[in-house]
Amino acid sequence: MNPKRVGVLGATGMVGQRILAMLDNHPWFTVTALAASENSAGKKYREAASWQLDQPMPAWLGDMTVTGSKPDLDCDFVLSALDANVAGEIEPAFAAAGYPVISNAKNFRMEEDVPLVIPEVNPDHLDVIARQRQNRGWRKGYIVTNPNCSTVGLVMALKPLHDMFRVSKVFVTTMQALSGAGYPGVASLDILDNVVPFIKGEEEKIQVETLKLLGGFDGAQYQPAEINVSAHCNRVQVRDGHLECVSVELERQAEPDEIIAAWRGFRPAIADKKLPSVPTPAIIYREEENRPQPRRDRDAGAGMAVTVGRLRRDPILHYKFVVLSHNTVRGAAGAAIANAELLAAKNLL
Repeated sequence: MNPKRVGVLGATGMVGQRILAMLDNHPWFTVTALAASENSAGKKYREAASWQLDQPMPAWLGDMTVTGSKPDLDCDFVLSALDANVAGEIEPAFAAAGYPVISNAKNFRMEEDVPLVIPEVNPDHLDVIARQRQNRGWRKGYIVTNPNCSTVGLVMALKPLHDMFRVSKVFVTTMQALSGAGYPGVASLDILDNVVPFIKGEEEKIQVETLKLLGGFDGAQYQPAEINVSAHCNRVQVRDGHLECVSVELERQAEPDEIIAAWRGFRPAIADKKLPSVPTPAIIYREEENRPQPRRDRDAGAGMAVTVGRLRRDPILHYKFVVLSHNTVRGAAGAAIANAELLAAKNLL
C-alpha cells in the first residue's frame, strides 16, 4: 500500500497533538498538512502549538507550517480534531470539496447517513457512505465519525457479550479523567479534593451512541440495538483513563467463565486486515481483584486496548464488572486513526 497523505484539522489542540504523535512513523499514513484557527495560520507548528504530551514533539513536525482550516489542503484525507463549535461548518465543507473526513467531533455522529464506527465492533456501518454521498451531493468526500471517549470502552466490553448472550439492560457509572475536558481542562479549585458529578452531554451521548454502535444496518438504514442504557458520568482527579463500573442484564443465561471466555476469545471481524493501530487482543481481562486501574492499565496495547476486570454477579441485574480505556488514545485520537486505517483497508481513501 502506498502511503496516504493525511491532513490534520485542529492540529494544535490536545486531540490534534495526540493524533500527530500517533502518526509518527505510521506505516500507512504520512502527515502532509496541518490546519488550525486563523490565529495559528502561517506559523511554524512549534510556534502555534503549546505541546502538552509527555513524549517529545516529533522532529519532523516543528517546522511544518500551519494553515487555516480551508478545504485546499495538500492531502488525500483529513483527520478532524476540531472542537464541536466549529466542526459543524468546517467538516462538511471539506467533504463537499472531495475530502474523506474522519471526525472526532460529536456533530454528525447520530446522523442517519453518517457512520459511527469502532472497527472491532461495526465495520459494516461504513456501507452507508454511498448513501451519504448521494443524499448530500458529495461525489468523493464523506464524513465518518468515532464515538465519544466514554462510549468506546463501554461498547468494546459489551460487544462480545451482546454477540453471545444479547444484552438487554446496561447501567454504567463513569469516573472520567481530566484530559477528557481538553486543555487547560477543569480548574484546580473545582477538582482538587473533589469529584464533579456532571459532564455536560456525556450521559446522553453514552445512552444513544451505544445503541447505534451495537445496532444493525441493512444497507439502507440503522436499527438501534434494543438495549436500555442508563449512565451516570463523573469527573475525577485522574489525568488519563476513563474507568467505568457496569452492570448488565443478559437475555441468555451465562456462567462467569463463559463471559470471561467471550472477552478473551473475542476476535473482531476486521482481525485479518491487520490494522496497525488495532491491538491483539483488543480486550484484556485481568484476574486481580483490584484491577483495572487508570495509572497501571491505561497504556495496555499502546493505549488502544480495553481492560476489563472484577466480574461478579449482580443482585439487581445479572453481572457487574469494571472497564478501563485510555480516553485520549482509544477514545479520541487513536479511534479516528483506526477508522482511517479501516477505510484504507477497504480502499475507501
